[in-house]
Amino acid sequence: MSCLMVERCGGVAFKWLEQNVIQVRMLADGRLNAGHAGVLLAERRGSYPPIDLRILKTNSQPGEVESGTRRKLKRLLSFQRYCHASRLLRGLMPHTPGSLHLLDDDYLGQAAHMLSKVDTWNFDIFLFDRLTNGNSLVTLMCHLFNVCGLIHHFQLDMVKLHRFLGMVQEDYHSHNPYHNAVHAADVTQAMYCYIKETKLAEQLTPLDVFLGLMAAAAHDVDHPGVNQPFLIKTRHHLATLYQNTSVLESHHWRSTVGMLRESGLLSHLPADMSQDIEQQLGSLILATDINRQNEFLITLREHLDNQDMDLQLATHRHFILQIALKCADVCNPCREWELSRQWSERVCEEFYRQGDLERKFDLEISPLCDQQTDSVPAIQIGFISYIVEPLFEEWQRFTEPSMLSQIMMGHLHKNKACWSRLRYVHTLAETKTHPHAEEPEPEGGQEEAEDIP
Repeated sequence: MSCLMVERCGGVAFKWLEQNVIQVRMLADGRLNAGHAGVLLAERRGSYPPIDLRILKTNSQPGEVESGTRRKLKRLLSFQRYCHASRLLRGLMPHTPGSLHLLDDDYLGQAAHMLSKVDTWNFDIFLFDRLTNGNSLVTLMCHLFNVCGLIHHFQLDMVKLHRFLGMVQEDYHSHNPYHNAVHAADVTQAMYCYIKETKLAEQLTPLDVFLGLMAAAAHDVDHPGVNQPFLIKTRHHLATLYQNTSVLESHHWRSTVGMLRESGLLSHLPADMSQDIEQQLGSLILATDINRQNEFLITLREHLDNQDMDLQLATHRHFILQIALKCADVCNPCREWELSRQWSERVCEEFYRQGDLERKFDLEISPLCDQQTDSVPAIQIGFISYIVEPLFEEWQRFTEPSMLSQIMMGHLHKNKACWSRLRYVHTLAETKTHPHAEEPEPEGGQEEAEDIP
């Protein structure tokens, strides 16, 4: 049986499902050697010349890069696993004795059980990623596209859909502590919860749902793990290309458009419709630029104050989708403490890596990126106070408020109190080290602080 492979920036596309078996056997036989793998995985779409962030891994061992490449190649050749999981989610488990199972039934069954509760706010994306062997984004998107009826409505080719989602997942950088495919899956799950809100669910069209989920999944694709000011001051080619404005968001959007066209996912649609989808995806992804926070917040407040939000208008629905995506992108402090804490530590670790890189090359260290002066609790309190609280207070007004909004605000207030207590403990420890410093007072009151872990 011949196998049609399409070479791309780090990927292999298959024409038929069964051909994946051949590729897995080739990998086992060593016919697809490390040299070929290096060629396939050497470049990333749209980010040449890349930032070599391997220098940040000062304690890495020589074998870590090789093992990382091997893991990526293994996921790359796991196309049939995606399809197998998809059949499972549709209740079409294959029972043929000779069928290939790259994951055992119990393993897939646990992931399927989690997906049955994908619209609940306590969804543990870290556990789901482990259960899907690092394929949380692909598995989640396939499930959501299926349950939302998008595959049938848009007559999507399943092979092209898997190919596109595989490209998106692989173009997230797994070595990023925060901006990786798990973050994209987490944002997508949150976006689905917001789409299910009664006030929105009654008005959104299939196209709105399609755009919302797609934008959530791809909103940070090919993120280099450093922020826009870093790209600007290092004169990175992306900063020049996008004229120092929404540099990362523009790159995420253009990369997504490139993958859509490469996969041919929308090739069967009229040209004007596919172009409109690309433009609306851009509008949604560009809205996640944190520098535009006040712009969107002021507009939302005006709509809510004037009570003139009309979700029967396509422009108003699109604006609310922008707000929903912004909320999903920064919703980590609204999760329960254990999940929220993990995300907080991850994002700060990414900040600190950038700060270490800036220090290494004698660059000015960016705000929040100096591990010696910027503690995790202090960073999180500022983030919650100035970014998350104002946005979710208006979102709660929009939902009038819903049960989900009340749950999120409850977690938000509790998590802020937790970080306040931790900052108090951290500052108190520094005060003992420097006796002349003024002893701090815990925020939120002593009674509240006593309940903080």
